[in-house]
Amino acid sequence: MSKLFYVIGASGAGKDTLMNYARKQINGSENVVFAHRYITRPPFSGNENHVSLTNEEFALRSKAGMFALSWGSHDKYYGIGQEINNWLNKGFNVVVNGSREYLPVAQRLYPDLIVILVTASPEAIASRLVGRGRENTEEIANRIARTAELNTNLENCIQIQNDGAIELAGNELVNLISVTEKQLA
Repeated sequence: MSKLFYVIGASGAGKDTLMNYARKQINGSENVVFAHRYITRPPFSGNENHVSLTNEEFALRSKAGMFALSWGSHDKYYGIGQEINNWLNKGFNVVVNGSREYLPVAQRLYPDLIVILVTASPEAIASRLVGRGRENTEEIANRIARTAELNTNLENCIQIQNDGAIELAGNELVNLISVTEKQLA
């Protein structure tokens, strides 16, 4: 039976990096599909392979029911396309980059989803946020404070600590999303 893996974590925890690592490691060798997000942000910004939409394009697709999951955060809109339902029905494990705030809605829509919480130390997060250059010092401090408020006691949640070499946390993610139904039971 296929599973939906909903990856969450603070900005700078390394979700995109881990998902990109896992995608390259699996590279079609397993029935695992990584869903891209539709985002109202410019293409080629950040470390995520996403489909860039204007606010108007996003609203049109949302109104037409083209998103299985969608939310707003930090003045942007994010969507996961309805195609994930087809992939799940065809027996593929599906990995999505989700939102912590939207998690309760996602859990109502997909009660069996497995939450993967990527965490990192405040120092690692701050360093990564500075490195990507999208936030100013105040915004970084706010993100670090918000991270401290994150509830890590979630149902159906597996935590991956991402402070070390990418291969450590990356291989842990690969092993989680490549498992069979029997291993998850």
